[in-house]
Amino acid sequence: MKLKPLWCLVILLSSSIGLQAQLFPGLKQSVITCGADRTDTYLKTILGKGIGLVANPTSRVGSVHLLDTLIRSGVRIKRVFAPEHGFRGEDEAGATIKDGLDPVTGIPVVSLYGKHKKPTAEDLQGIDLMIFDIQDVGVRFYTYISTLHYVMDACASAGIPLLVLDRPNPNGFYTDGPILDTAYRSFVGMDPVPVVHGMTIGEYAGMINGERWLEKGLRCNLTVIRCLGYDHQTEYILPVKPSPNLPNQTSVYLYPTLCFFEGTVMSIGRGTDFPFQVYGHPAMTADFTFTPISLPGVSLHPDHENLVCHGIDLRKTGIPELSQKPGLKLEWIIDAYRKMNMSNKFFIGYFDTLAGTNMLRAQIGQGKTPEEIRSTWKPGLIKYRAMRKKYLLYPD
Repeated sequence: MKLKPLWCLVILLSSSIGLQAQLFPGLKQSVITCGADRTDTYLKTILGKGIGLVANPTSRVGSVHLLDTLIRSGVRIKRVFAPEHGFRGEDEAGATIKDGLDPVTGIPVVSLYGKHKKPTAEDLQGIDLMIFDIQDVGVRFYTYISTLHYVMDACASAGIPLLVLDRPNPNGFYTDGPILDTAYRSFVGMDPVPVVHGMTIGEYAGMINGERWLEKGLRCNLTVIRCLGYDHQTEYILPVKPSPNLPNQTSVYLYPTLCFFEGTVMSIGRGTDFPFQVYGHPAMTADFTFTPISLPGVSLHPDHENLVCHGIDLRKTGIPELSQKPGLKLEWIIDAYRKMNMSNKFFIGYFDTLAGTNMLRAQIGQGKTPEEIRSTWKPGLIKYRAMRKKYLLYPD
């Protein structure tokens, strides 16, 4: 698959994720306008209304946070809703996010990753319209699409319109993986989609609505402010890291595969400067070594803390493989399984939750090849891709 490269203009304004250009051959600079940047298309419709804002550090207009931009424009923000990792701060994965006040504006912040993940009727009091603006990375177990689902549920039940400010999907140029078996439904997999779903957050919202996946088959009053200059065959370099343990573009590309290791005894580099770019274990035989340490706000007490792990460094080898043939790299998981020689002790229960099925774990244990495993995904992926086409807002 040949990608048509695309950069967001805001890259020129920010270096927080690191400008790892030309990860794919022929990368060129170009300009894209994200939904949030198109203030002329939505400001008039939200002025004078009580606004709820679902946002995080990626929610920006240029180099300025969306909340600050809206307040300066006279928009009345009643409440901010914070997903996993928090609103302005950078909390580690799985850390409970607490309700509070935004330290900059004093606006109440409601956690959607604490005592509840779905806005309550009380949370929505005084809100006339909800805005959702979060950078996704296009993977089923990345929890921002689960937050989107719950927000849509709450808005549909309360009769509150939802405005999604769309952003490109950095992994939007392919779809791959097993379709979620709803028996394994969880916050890291709520909808029957493959691991890599190939949709922007706005397109995904349309699919949730269209397929009637909300409670009681309700539909949310949804409006999507589209990106300009984007299609699914572009390479989109993120201007801001989407979460603490995805610090650069390499980690974003490797994340769909390496997150499976979180359901095993292996480390994927949490507690290092290169999370989701390596994998290893203290008992594994390999030349490359790394030592996870506790990093407050990023990885507190990571797996194999303070132990030397031996493993594989994918920072130089992973991206070339992905650029030649995008897709989940089952060979990495299978190779680690064989080298560790632990049989089913290699896996923990979370593996099936991440996979959205118990079949993948069983297939690896049975010695199936990547090609044999992928062939079992094919019928589901064909059906999913046909469904996906109905909701695309951008050329495929």
